[in-house]
Amino acid sequence: MPTRTSDEIEQQVLAARASERCGPDVLGPMVGVPARTVSRILRRHNVPYLRECDPITGEVIRSSKQTAVRYERDRPGELVHMDVKKLGRIPDGGGWRAHGRASGSIQRDRNTKVGFDYVHSLVDDHSRLAYSEVLTDEKGSTCAAFLERAIVYFAASGITRIERLITDNAWAYRYSLREVCATHGIRQKFIKPHCPWQNGKVERLNRTLATEWAYRQAFTSNAERAAALAPWIEHYNTERRHSALGGHPPISRLLPT
Repeated sequence: MPTRTSDEIEQQVLAARASERCGPDVLGPMVGVPARTVSRILRRHNVPYLRECDPITGEVIRSSKQTAVRYERDRPGELVHMDVKKLGRIPDGGGWRAHGRASGSIQRDRNTKVGFDYVHSLVDDHSRLAYSEVLTDEKGSTCAAFLERAIVYFAASGITRIERLITDNAWAYRYSLREVCATHGIRQKFIKPHCPWQNGKVERLNRTLATEWAYRQAFTSNAERAAALAPWIEHYNTERRHSALGGHPPISRLLPT
């Protein structure tokens, strides 16, 4: 391109970035080119963002996405994903979503310690069949008991054998699920640190849970929201159209039970 920055200027930008570890707004005046040009040069040469680097050494400390290629297991139960989503509990009478921001409910919510709910979820990689429960904590014993109930639910839905289970590296998962997995012949797998997309299917379910269940309507109590989860999961598995399944629900990929 005739207007492309010369190789000499590009090398000056790269050298300044390596030595100063500054952003485009600082490097631009230093080298004598617009900050936008500096940004394009850094991206063209795949220079990592400052937020991904150690501020002292400049070395990359955050993992970057290895691939954008989506994968899907060939059969139900070959791999399942497990995770926990933390939600603030709803005070009795409802919070600001029920009464509006101008009603004083926001200040009341700040002054009232209501704690958190922990939504535990298990998702099948092939069919996207999901099972979730609202529990009071994410301790190891709680996670193990949830997995036992999820295995029963999956079996009743047609997934009678789970071969692999993938989770993040939380202590509760790494050590407390060993006995359950050994009992059911499940092989444990763990994502790489700081790579949540490797557990992406359950992470996507967490997002869907938030938008279509937890924050879909204004609940007036925490119990009301918790009671609405099981019907929503049933809708998700048997009726909700899933774009990754060609517009069909997860149950369409399982044999009748």
